[in-house]
Amino acid sequence: MRTKILVFLLFLIAFVTVNAQSPTPIIVQAATAPAVTSAASKMTGAVDTQSIPAAIVLLEQVKAGNDEVLAKQKAALEKLDELRDAADQLRIFAKRG
Repeated sequence: MRTKILVFLLFLIAFVTVNAQSPTPIIVQAATAPAVTSAASKMTGAVDTQSIPAAIVLLEQVKAGNDEVLAKQKAALEKLDELRDAADQLRIFAKRG
């Protein structure tokens, strides 16, 4: 009986040490950006000045959408608080009766 327990413990220790080893790391090469020419950089400067108002409008739309989501989440949290208060009252009344 003791030999069976000893063999089982040795097997268990061996199994734990095998699983405890970390896997081999995966190495990923860094992505390099292509060189930007001076003509392209001049063109992007002109595009950036024209796209700033469009970006502002887009950000305002995103902000409005986020405000709507936050309002919905606030309403849901208030509803959950009401439900929790009601559940607490039920627990109190259940203990009395």
